[in-house]
Order: sequence, then structure tokens, then C-alpha cells
Amino acid sequence: MQRVRMLFLALSTSLSLIAPSAVVGAEVKSDVAAAYAAWDSAFKQGAKAIAAAYTTDAVLLPPSHEVATGPAAIEKFFAGVIGSGVSNHRLQVLEAGSSGQLVYAAARWSAEAKGSDGTVKSVGGLATHVFERGPGGQLKLKLHTFN
Repeated sequence: MQRVRMLFLALSTSLSLIAPSAVVGAEVKSDVAAAYAAWDSAFKQGAKAIAAAYTTDAVLLPPSHEVATGPAAIEKFFAGVIGSGVSNHRLQVLEAGSSGQLVYAAARWSAEAKGSDGTVKSVGGLATHVFERGPGGQLKLKLHTFN
């Protein structure tokens, strides 16, 4: 957790140099929590619904090192994830902040995955997200990486 806080301090400092009016607080964390709840809901609906949560120029950096750019590539990646038996995805906000139209967050993720023998096991890790705030305040993912 200390490592995540240090990463966010560095990111916050860097972004505040770009746009000194950085906004950090409960409101941003609440916005991110709502975006995460929507993403988890989309996961239950399928890859097409997940892809709709991303900007047209979004980049996904998964642990497989397969860089996916744009909603179509991101949809293809998550279709494979869901097709492999991953379900019950959950994101939990650890830290969040913003600078201008960008919102950044760190999360703990968890899910259930079917093993090759059919048994279900819990999986999880950490994720970093950069959102772009659009019309009406809607958050869309611009950068997403996870382990």
C-alpha cells in the first residue's frame, strides 16, 4: 500500500506541474468508485459493454504484454478473458486524484477464474487507470494497466 501511495504522490506532483489546479478529494474518489461500479457491471454484460467504457484512443496494458489500442482491440482482449472463464470482477478504489480533465486512480481488482480442471479460484491484483472527463462529467478510460 505504501508503494501505491508513493506512486500516486509522484503522479500527483507530475500532473500538478502540468495543471496546477489539481483537485483531489472525496468527490473524485466517489466519481472513480461510480466508474468502477459501471465497469464491473459492464463486465457482466460482456466485452462490447466493457469496450464502451474507453475513449477512442485508449490504451490497455495487460500483464500479457499485448498492448491493445482503441475500443475494438480492447473488446477483443476482454472477449478472450471472459471466454476463458473469468467472472465476478470487482474494482476497489485505493487512491484517486485529478488534474484538469484527467482523473487518475489506483485500484485493487478481484475476480473468479476457472482453472483447466474446471475448479473456480480467486484471482486479483492491482490496476492503474487514467480517465478523461467528458461531457456531463462522464469518466472514460484513456489508459488502463493491471497485473
